[in-house]
Amino acid sequence: MNVQTEVLEDKKAKLTIELPAEDLKNALNSIYNKQKNRINVPGFRKGKAPRKIIEKMYGKEIFYEDAANKLISEEYPKAYDECELDIVSRPDVEVTQVEEGKPFIFTAIVALRPDVHLSEYKGVEVKRIDTSVSDEDIDEEIENQRKTNSRSITIDGEAASGDTVVIDYEGFSDGVAFDGGKGERYPLELGSNSFIPGFEDQLIGSQAGDEVQVDVTFPEEYHAPDLAGKDAVFIVKVHEVRRNEVPEIDEEYIEDIGFDSMEEYRQDIRSTIEERKKAEAKRTQEDEAIAWIAEHSEIDVPDEMIETQVNSALNDYANNLMQSGISLSQYLQMTGMTVDRLRDQIRPETVERVRASLVLEEIAKIEAFEATDDDVDEKLNEAANNYHMSLEDIKKDMPDSEIKSLKNQIAMEKAINLIFDNVVPVDRPDEEAEAEDDAGETEASTEE
Repeated sequence: MNVQTEVLEDKKAKLTIELPAEDLKNALNSIYNKQKNRINVPGFRKGKAPRKIIEKMYGKEIFYEDAANKLISEEYPKAYDECELDIVSRPDVEVTQVEEGKPFIFTAIVALRPDVHLSEYKGVEVKRIDTSVSDEDIDEEIENQRKTNSRSITIDGEAASGDTVVIDYEGFSDGVAFDGGKGERYPLELGSNSFIPGFEDQLIGSQAGDEVQVDVTFPEEYHAPDLAGKDAVFIVKVHEVRRNEVPEIDEEYIEDIGFDSMEEYRQDIRSTIEERKKAEAKRTQEDEAIAWIAEHSEIDVPDEMIETQVNSALNDYANNLMQSGISLSQYLQMTGMTVDRLRDQIRPETVERVRASLVLEEIAKIEAFEATDDDVDEKLNEAANNYHMSLEDIKKDMPDSEIKSLKNQIAMEKAINLIFDNVVPVDRPDEEAEAEDDAGETEASTEE
């Protein structure tokens, strides 16, 4: 493979990648072998027609596009590594020569990492955050733990708000059952507002064995246009009513969770809340400082870099949905969203994240922060422990590109620590109180 690079204007570069004619020949044969079973040629059984016969019948270029795509997907990553450019976007690829017997040539236009002109990054002012722990905080945490330690029991009585009813249901509009309106043994928490407004309220007071007719009106903005604003009837069969039984705070409960006294229990909770508040305050102040630095730094982020990161975020979003058993297309249908609207929602946060990353990388560069072998091993040890693997096994299966990415992440974390170690906490008006004051001033001026 021969790679030539040309730096263009506006922080872009052009890679020209040339592959030997033999590589194209092999790719064409590979595509032919993969597709021949799907091509009909009179006089031949499927999969038995020679490649030259197929090309004569359908055109010599029948396999060119797929062979070109195969070579590009295989060889561009190698060219990316070889060129040693700081590329921050997906390539805009164009095939300039694809003909059997000749070298295969394609070009890739890419965006390069933009220049970053940093603002001051030491001594950034951030809002002072109170991390003290009150008795009310402790009481609230005890109540949360009580609920966490509750157990679900089946009751014989009437369902109340907060209870879970296990139901079969089927919905009808104008007397006709509609798609997506049927479910069996569905656990519905009353008061969760997870169903159509009014649905859950009509099941309060129901008991196991009841059949309830639930009358609702679909919201005007409902995702299914054929149901939006329409009246509907659901026939609901209640199989079971479940209620969370919350334990009482007594000596037995205190002993069961591993403490000798209520005083010891409360002190442990105080320490836990204190650590959590300090960690949350640290993250909040870090984010505030980084956002300020990014806002006051000069960074001309290429559109191609933003689009690449938006695509990546969209893929992550789709993968998270899949883990919940929902495809992206199902989610879009359920919410009435479109891919373009979802991308528009993702973009502002993506821009902020990209600018923050560029700032941190530049600080790491200026401060000469690098990841040592010990730094890398510490991170990989955490992963090894989580996956019950040895450090050696983790390192053995990790490609160089991921090691490089991990080192970059560690250097950025060192930059974050530097920023936080130098922040200047200051008192600022409470935002809610400030908003109320502004509203009061507006009202007073209107009266005048």
